[in-house]
Amino acid sequence: MKNYVEIIRDLREDNDKTQKEVAEYLGTTQQVYSRYEKGENEIPVRHIIALCRYYNVSADFILGLD
Repeated sequence: MKNYVEIIRDLREDNDKTQKEVAEYLGTTQQVYSRYEKGENEIPVRHIIALCRYYNVSADFILGLD
């Protein structure tokens, strides 16, 4: 089972988005978003919700629960 770190990276790559593009959507910096993908920082719930809307997926999917 994948964890959310791998899932958010895979979603970004599958949608041909850069870290900077996703970070701008989230209202954060590319550096902070990069730390989410590396697992160095925990991603806030508000960003998980925003990513669900951005990629049109469920929170269960991003969290690796389905």
